[in-house]
Amino acid sequence: MERFKNRYAAGKILADLLKDYANRKDVIVLALPRGGVPVAYEIANMLSLSLDVFIVRKLGVPGHEELAMGALAIDDMTVFNKEILQDLCISKQAIDDVIDMEKQELHRREVAYRGNKPFPVIKNKTIILVDDGIATGASIQVAIKALRQLEPAAIILAIPVAEASICNKLTKLVEKFICPMQPNNFFAVGQWYEEFNQTTDEEVCELLKKA
Repeated sequence: MERFKNRYAAGKILADLLKDYANRKDVIVLALPRGGVPVAYEIANMLSLSLDVFIVRKLGVPGHEELAMGALAIDDMTVFNKEILQDLCISKQAIDDVIDMEKQELHRREVAYRGNKPFPVIKNKTIILVDDGIATGASIQVAIKALRQLEPAAIILAIPVAEASICNKLTKLVEKFICPMQPNNFFAVGQWYEEFNQTTDEEVCELLKKA
């Protein structure tokens, strides 16, 4: 399988697959920051759609933060990976501590990226939800669950690359799932990109301004 050159190149490929949504006032592109923003920027830019961010924080296992035991979204909405919680016997106190810490970071990012700008009204709108890739699916599932509370007309999930077994699960959660690369041997999102530098807060803010 060929790799994407970078996140912007991945966004251009997705934009090509989303041409039916171009120039529509009832469509909003929502990116999961930080890595999803460059991908979503290209989609919004090429299809003349509005762009905003939807902030979700992974809840990492204490001591093994790269492993997601769940995720947190706006309005303190949480989704948990019950298998991991049971297998590792993580205490309620430890879970609450991680949630408190991630709530602070979620709020910091809201202020940094959006300032005083209100979250767009998405009721009865079609949402194109974008990230740079999916490994465990925890963050994207909490994002979908939280977005459903806001009553969009439809959620289109557009992801450059996702682990094959996760794709079947995600297809059932949204109206349309677009993912051009679905490998079986999936270790990390970064392995499917030639350039995968961490997206900075500055880059996110700049792209949102340009959009």
